Amino acid sequence: MLHNLDIDNVILTALKEDMPLGDITTENLIDSDSVSPARLIAKENGVIAGLDVAERAFKLLDTDIEFKRMVQDGTLVKHGDIIAEIEGNTRCMLKAERTALNFLQRLSGIATQTRKYCELVKGMPVRIVDTRKTTPGLRFLEKYAVKVGGGSNHRFCLSDGVLIKDNHIKAAGGIKNAVELLRGRIPHTIKIEVETETLEQVKEALDVKADIIMLDNMKLDTIKEAVKLINGRALVEQSGNVSLDTVYEYAAAGVDIISVGKLTHSVSALDISMRFI
Repeated sequence: MLHNLDIDNVILTALKEDMPLGDITTENLIDSDSVSPARLIAKENGVIAGLDVAERAFKLLDTDIEFKRMVQDGTLVKHGDIIAEIEGNTRCMLKAERTALNFLQRLSGIATQTRKYCELVKGMPVRIVDTRKTTPGLRFLEKYAVKVGGGSNHRFCLSDGVLIKDNHIKAAGGIKNAVELLRGRIPHTIKIEVETETLEQVKEALDVKADIIMLDNMKLDTIKEAVKLINGRALVEQSGNVSLDTVYEYAAAGVDIISVGKLTHSVSALDISMRFI
């Protein structure tokens, strides 16, 4: 569940971007006291996410607008399904329409994509997680949509957890140096994840007792070898080259976590429209 305090700022920014000096068409065409009913309709199959945001976009312009949900976030809808019924000031509805739909379509697209990945590994002991490859300013909304779609969240930001990546390793002079330096400086409650690209790096991460070992862009056979080598001594995350065609193979290889940038960075919006009745 999203909260108004969390979403108002991003919605207001979007509304200001869309009509910095008002809506020249609507304000010169529609009477100020006009009231209209409308429906939000799915134009393709998918998972709905972001109804809180869509409703708030309308209500920030007209607090009296009625927004009746016909489905809830997480619902799988089909083409032609009514998502919500709305009634209120016509001007406000037209002004908020694009902003509300942009958020709803984007978040529903992410939830839909996430559901596809999760369904392919359903019943397997693996988690599908997102990454930080999100739209600037919208990360908390997009990570919410991943959870609606059945996925899990990786770290939210750089402040959340330790992930030693390739450039950290190079700058610190190796995995051993990086882990030992961090372990002496961070609280004992924080886990350490190390990104590896070779089996030699996996062995090095094991030697310094990393909590999580990321297998980055490895071939499937190498992943299987790495899983055997780790043998439960650390959580194993697969990252890179993950698609709907490959996700099952990676899960079957025995990894614990599969991180998928495509959940957020290149997802297609779900087609949704608003139609006046």
